[in-house]
Amino acid sequence: MKKPRKKSSKPFERFYKKQPNKFPSTKYTQQTRTKKPSTSKEDAVSFSNPPKPLPAQPLDPMRLNKYLAHSGICSRRKAADYIKQGEVTVNDAIVREMGHKVQPEDVVRFRGKVIQPARNYVYLLLNKPRNVITTAHDDRGRRTVLDFTDHLTKERIYPIGRLDRNTTGLLLLTNDGDFAQKLAHPKFKVKKVYKATLDRPLAAEDFERIKNTLQLEDGPATVDAIAYGHRPNVIGVELHIGRNRIVRRIFEHLNYDVVKLDRVGYGALTKKNLPVGKCRLLTEQERIILQHLA
Repeated sequence: MKKPRKKSSKPFERFYKKQPNKFPSTKYTQQTRTKKPSTSKEDAVSFSNPPKPLPAQPLDPMRLNKYLAHSGICSRRKAADYIKQGEVTVNDAIVREMGHKVQPEDVVRFRGKVIQPARNYVYLLLNKPRNVITTAHDDRGRRTVLDFTDHLTKERIYPIGRLDRNTTGLLLLTNDGDFAQKLAHPKFKVKKVYKATLDRPLAAEDFERIKNTLQLEDGPATVDAIAYGHRPNVIGVELHIGRNRIVRRIFEHLNYDVVKLDRVGYGALTKKNLPVGKCRLLTEQERIILQHLA
């Protein structure tokens, strides 16, 4: 007769062992490993010899919102707002149609300054600290994510998606509008993994409610995976939807306060070898993997 299996006191770690690709490396999963991290040249991220930016394609007629995105101003979605507000001119005339085709010889200005699409594409990965704004500019003089990228590129870049001011973790920045559009849009199902620390343990019935999809005021909040961490108030959540404050709102809907929130995985990327507040260029292999996912 087989002996009954002893239940683990660390269910999240047990889940991680069974499905090693579900949740990327974090502090609480690394504790279960016995092997030392690889230090081979193939696995190590090189900071002394970062990959060169990719060259852009020759400039062809381009939609105005795409033109702004490729100029490193903002994402295409945000560009539509700027265009509607009359902040963009083409040949000194205000254009409010984001589908307006910009010709190679046109002069485009954003807030009075001439802009042009990037000639070199840049892809950066930042481990964002707390109290940092996910935007290119802040009128109140607060630190933004671009304060951590100046030493790597002089190109005009912007963040893909956003993280709340007090949310930490992985954030991608680029001047490649098509790349940003694909990664940010939920239809491409690029998954993000979060480690949420709650003010109290997550009840089993609430765990099941989240797992089976909560109905929020703006629609269903579908998660791709959820698991307990090393403590019952530490929860790993994997999802691909990107609605505003979605992870916090999932727990707040059930009357939990999120004390800490950290994005530990973005697609195939993890925080390995990237301390808080540090930024690096993506390797060529990482770019290819992300472009394949999108």
